[in-house]
Amino acid sequence: MKASEIHGRDSEKIRNAKFAVLPLGSFEYHGPHSPYGTDCVLADGFAGRIDPSLGGLLYPTVPYTACPGKTTKYPGTITIRPAVIQEYLTDIIEGIIRSGISYIILLNAHDGNMGVSRTVAEYVTTKYEHARFLLINWWQMVEINKAEELGLVDTKGRGHGGPYEMSATKAFRPDLVHVEEADQEFKETTPLSKLPYIVVEGSPKAWDGYTGMIQQTSLELGNKIVEEATRNMNELIKNWLHADE
Repeated sequence: MKASEIHGRDSEKIRNAKFAVLPLGSFEYHGPHSPYGTDCVLADGFAGRIDPSLGGLLYPTVPYTACPGKTTKYPGTITIRPAVIQEYLTDIIEGIIRSGISYIILLNAHDGNMGVSRTVAEYVTTKYEHARFLLINWWQMVEINKAEELGLVDTKGRGHGGPYEMSATKAFRPDLVHVEEADQEFKETTPLSKLPYIVVEGSPKAWDGYTGMIQQTSLELGNKIVEEATRNMNELIKNWLHADE
């Protein structure tokens, strides 16, 4: 059920929802082959794949957020100062809680939202002890080593604007992703460690506002990714909702 389609006289439908879903997108350059609204397409798309029988209420996607320097320098990207988006997201979430919903899923499609969503969720729980958050990054709903099984060759393809992200986008909006033969590809750089780590750079290697072997982008691959991610996402949500039982 979409919160934006509920009439004022039916406001009890908001209070009666088991949980709220707030999708988080961005307006960001994703390469010549991809739309600026890629992250909004993915956030909207996966929100719409949440099993309706679970009783969730879908709120409109947040379309503007903080973007990194490596994409902000490309024409078209709109970035919001981190302090501003943090305050903005806090106000949205507190509004949802005041409406009577204490279980909230932040369904994220933009890497830059990971930090702010965690920060805001942690802050809000200091004011509302009954609030519970589930932070979902859609791309983490598929095991990282399943790339070859899903159809990618010699690459995990999970970089910004790469074949993993753009194939998933194509599954939701096949009309919006157009890879041409002349579009440049970038091989993955050698990992610095097998352990998790984060590197922040204004001008990364193997990069021109996007990365990856984008010629491997396909609708078939996208359908597989979305199907796998949807199944795992719904299982996670079920486990979260039933954790107190």
